[in-house]
Amino acid sequence: MSESRAAIQKLHSDLIELGVNGAYELGDDATLCVWIGLVVVYRDGCFRWWEGASRCRHPGDDPRGCAVRVARRHAGLIKEVPPWWEDQNEVLRGETVDDHP
Repeated sequence: MSESRAAIQKLHSDLIELGVNGAYELGDDATLCVWIGLVVVYRDGCFRWWEGASRCRHPGDDPRGCAVRVARRHAGLIKEVPPWWEDQNEVLRGETVDDHP
């Protein structure tokens, strides 16, 4: 198992423990989609994530610390859906989707 895959799997299990159950791996061993527009990547020994156009970096390879930060941001996005979400949702899922994930 690659370092990236192990880190993403650990991050995924930590997110589940924190109540973020909808995340899924994209199959490249380095990317976890947490919510439409909120994606985490592990490369070069570091977690990075972005939401919409904003990019963030979690220092080091601590999956638990990254999971806590991403779970907080996920909760914030769910509570107050950002303006870019509707456009991105239509592009990714189609116009028939009315509900938030």
